Amino acid sequence: MSKKYTFIDLFAGCGGFSEGFYQEKFESVVHVDFDAPACETVKERMRYYNYSENAIESAVICGDLTSDDVHKQIDSVISNRQVDVLVGGPPCQTFSSVGRAQDKNSMRNDPRNYLFRSYLEILEKHKPKIFVFENVSGLLSAKPNGNYIFPEIVENMSEYYSLCDDRGTILLNSVHYGVPQIRKRVILIGVRKDLKINPLDIYKAIEKTHYSPDMVVNNETLGLQKYLTVEDAISDLPKLLPGEGQEEVEHEIAIKNSFTRIVRPNGFSKLYNHVARKHNNMDQQRYELLSKNKWQLKDLAKTRPDLIHHDPKHFGNRYTVQVADKPGRTVVAHLYKDGNLFIHPDHKQKRTFTVREAARVQSFPDDFKFVGSRTNQYKQVGNAVPPLMARQIAKAIKTFLV
Repeated sequence: MSKKYTFIDLFAGCGGFSEGFYQEKFESVVHVDFDAPACETVKERMRYYNYSENAIESAVICGDLTSDDVHKQIDSVISNRQVDVLVGGPPCQTFSSVGRAQDKNSMRNDPRNYLFRSYLEILEKHKPKIFVFENVSGLLSAKPNGNYIFPEIVENMSEYYSLCDDRGTILLNSVHYGVPQIRKRVILIGVRKDLKINPLDIYKAIEKTHYSPDMVVNNETLGLQKYLTVEDAISDLPKLLPGEGQEEVEHEIAIKNSFTRIVRPNGFSKLYNHVARKHNNMDQQRYELLSKNKWQLKDLAKTRPDLIHHDPKHFGNRYTVQVADKPGRTVVAHLYKDGNLFIHPDHKQKRTFTVREAARVQSFPDDFKFVGSRTNQYKQVGNAVPPLMARQIAKAIKTFLV
């Protein structure tokens, strides 16, 4: 019988990172998140993996990682257990270029800039063998107090851990790991110094399986499969008009493609969270025309200025159609406010993505059920680490654990 490796997930959200580790047969010890519906989704998924109710109730801590009480709860659950891997990504809105651009102080005063210190506190206290720290690429250029924050994070982590801070190595794109989405993220992997494992070897073991569109231009596709597209991800899903759909329906796929073979378990006959937002008549006209003609907002302004209520010069990407034959754009948490960045490529449906469509583009399996209001479900999907990317990281790490 193979050994069960353990992991803890901080800032866990709905458990996208955890899902990748579950798929590689890791055992969860603790999940921590501030958002109650996301915690309920984590619990739902633990039930799927046959954890007992007692284990679930102790393992899922819904609270603020800056709180002493939460740290005491974590200590109590971990007790004397050896933790193999710590994963997590502190909230990234303050490090994203979009977030900084929308805040008059570039989010310098936002307390979320320093939530990484809570991650460090757990890291130093429990000293797992390996950690994985995930964040947006904007972390590399963030200067919340006038100084770059990334070197501070690396310096703090380096006391007990060996890690690589080479930007060409640590910036991973989910599209390379079978995710139908362009999503570049900083993935910092650290190895406890007494283990004598070179973190670079772990990065080399994170297997790229698919090439990205830019690799075609540079003729770097040798030996890799073609990137997966939005069409690969969602074309089988029931067609919906605005306001249509149900939280749970029966769904069968006649012919699976390479992606749906992975995310659609054999024998699974349901579909969760496939409900379309209601859109007013003006929005439906916008979506239909933008999608049908593959337009941007500036193109719509020339032919139907009556449908424009944003300045196309300043809000050029405010409405974005997902291109069917390309990987999806980065799924973001803003999706919970509106879906204008995720207009369905089928103009006849004249709507934005459902939660399930966004989840497919994020590579969540179809039997992964999101709990909570639909607004919160969108937020959960947008904040998540793509499970297939997390799985490749877990798979690589597993080969180095003894």
